[in-house]
Amino acid sequence: MELWLQAAVNGILMGGVYGLISVGLSLVFGVMKVINFAHGSFLMVGMFASYWLTVLTGLDPYLGLVVVVPFCFIFAYFIQDIVIKPIFKVERGVREPIAVVLLTVGLWLVLDNIALLCFGADYRTLKTPYSKLSFQLGDLLINGPRLFAFAGMVLVSFSLYVFLKRTTIGKAIRATGQDRDAAGLMGVNVYQIYNVAFAIGVGITGLIGALLTPFFYVFPSVGFSFGLRAFIVVVLGGLGSIPGALIGGLVIGIIESVGAQVMNATWTAVINYAIFLLVLFFKPEGLLGLKEDW
Repeated sequence: MELWLQAAVNGILMGGVYGLISVGLSLVFGVMKVINFAHGSFLMVGMFASYWLTVLTGLDPYLGLVVVVPFCFIFAYFIQDIVIKPIFKVERGVREPIAVVLLTVGLWLVLDNIALLCFGADYRTLKTPYSKLSFQLGDLLINGPRLFAFAGMVLVSFSLYVFLKRTTIGKAIRATGQDRDAAGLMGVNVYQIYNVAFAIGVGITGLIGALLTPFFYVFPSVGFSFGLRAFIVVVLGGLGSIPGALIGGLVIGIIESVGAQVMNATWTAVINYAIFLLVLFFKPEGLLGLKEDW
């Protein structure tokens, strides 16, 4: 019983990481109606930024958040403004711009290969005083860095909720996601909102990337596995639903951790993909998504 409970706790903590990664992907889709296939690669950028900032300056990865998150936000803002926005303008009359989706696939390949050329294929890791920190809670052993990452998920999710509900920019983001044409008629600069929403989504991946570096390897293709899980999580929770992304992340994390007690990693991946297909067949809007004609 204790073994199963320990696995469930580990799954919840890692599921929080998956959920937070998926929040950025869900936000971008909810506003722009585009799946960002380069999302995992932006996570990789955040992890490398955190890694090299710590290696070169000695700054703690958690303190480095004040540098990494703005860096990822600005980087994504200009990628959206310079590279992606012109394609949006060409397809301004298209509700789901396929060319933009294909462009994000290209970004994924470009970012991963630039990282491979610059840093090589080596696996890197940061050793911090708390990398092996753990807390004893009865018979349970809770990994410190994973607990900090989970706490970051809770804090960021709440902050994003308040931002979207209470601020003028947040309301403009929600309005654009609901109906970009109507938002434009009300004076909202839709393309500027796209820039901001995309930058926020990537900024969140930069934050989770910095939270991952104390306990996870950094390498050029690290974003692929996380990006793939994020896509499954977003479909499970509901495309465009931020609460759904969080719940979906927890579900996938628990399945992987608990399932690992009775089967190998290959079979847990099969279960994840099976859930993905079942959701697409029987509830394509996801757990908390809405049935809408995009």
